[in-house]
Amino acid sequence: MPNLQMLENKLPVAPLKLVVMDSAKELGEEINSYLVEFRKYLQATFKDMPSWEGYAEDSYLTQADCPRFGTGEAKGIFYESIRGKDLYILVDVCNHSITYTINGYTNHKSPDDHYQDLKRIIAAATGKAHRINVIMPFLYEGRQHKRSNRESLDCAFMLEELYAMGINNFITFDAHDPRVCNAIPLNGFDNYITPYQFIRGLLDKEKDLIIDKDHLVVISPDEGALNRTVFFANVLGVNTGMFYKRRDYTTIVNGKNPIVAHEFLGDSLEGKDVIILDDMISSGESMIDTARQLKEMNANRVFICCTFGLFTNGLRAFDEAYEKGYFERVITTNLNYLPPEIYDKPYYVQTKMSKFIASIIDFMNHDVSMENVYTPADKIHKVLDRYNKRLPLDEEESNV
Repeated sequence: MPNLQMLENKLPVAPLKLVVMDSAKELGEEINSYLVEFRKYLQATFKDMPSWEGYAEDSYLTQADCPRFGTGEAKGIFYESIRGKDLYILVDVCNHSITYTINGYTNHKSPDDHYQDLKRIIAAATGKAHRINVIMPFLYEGRQHKRSNRESLDCAFMLEELYAMGINNFITFDAHDPRVCNAIPLNGFDNYITPYQFIRGLLDKEKDLIIDKDHLVVISPDEGALNRTVFFANVLGVNTGMFYKRRDYTTIVNGKNPIVAHEFLGDSLEGKDVIILDDMISSGESMIDTARQLKEMNANRVFICCTFGLFTNGLRAFDEAYEKGYFERVITTNLNYLPPEIYDKPYYVQTKMSKFIASIIDFMNHDVSMENVYTPADKIHKVLDRYNKRLPLDEEESNV
């Protein structure tokens, strides 16, 4: 649960309402359940105070939708008043399973479609909400965050556009490059990382890990993931290494320069368990190649931890790599849509972020310090201490 003492000393800024776009329904319902659970305790303490009236609700979900016309055009609409509410809008721009009809044909929603629907909902609020907060776990166009030659700056433009529409806070997770917040230097941009959830998910499944520098190494699959890898390794007290992606910059394939080779920088991996840490699995080709090379370096077990499992080329390559023994586990979060068949894979582990996001919303609604959710090092140390003593991991430790 969130830190109750911090919350009970500060009034909420406004009544809380949660808008869950059709792309994030399952995640949104779990977040709503945790919010209901959290607020039962405080309501029992302050139930007779008028300023806390309506604080504890059976649900914080508000009715909103983006219906489509036959041409594929759409509109945003609220089915209840949101005047004076502290509005949190949750959207998963990578959910490709949502469809709509355009001129009699079935069309799958792209990230562009989800982003347009988000803007429609913001526009439908027509300035009546007390505050509008956007929760976009996967940062829309996050990989197009910098300009090389004649290119668009899509992610930076998206942030500027949303704040021009009147949002107050923007919340995302494990941004591909968090420096994109420089596009909106006077506005809020909260980027949360997920190392605690990774280690918790791994320790839940693997009971014989030895967490020290002689038995475990954390690897960055490329230079872009080095910062998060160094932080994770330092918290665990182990060494780190990095692969350098050597690319062919004379050629563009599927919008990117193809990788020629992965070059490893680091100490011997002989007999050591390895955690590969990154923000996303896209097609998965480079991740599988990294795991293969680690096994060729005589690494013991390989665990892949990525915040977002996109699997844009399907799961066949991962099935084959698992059968060949390239890796033991793939751990991702529930922050984005995943193909249903992945839940039956023997190598897949999902770590839940619902309780963590509910805590973020609760803290923000009270306008109190977010320090507890920004710094997971202490929580990781507590879990490691219990794990190393082979004690049960406390349920209260999970996800917050």
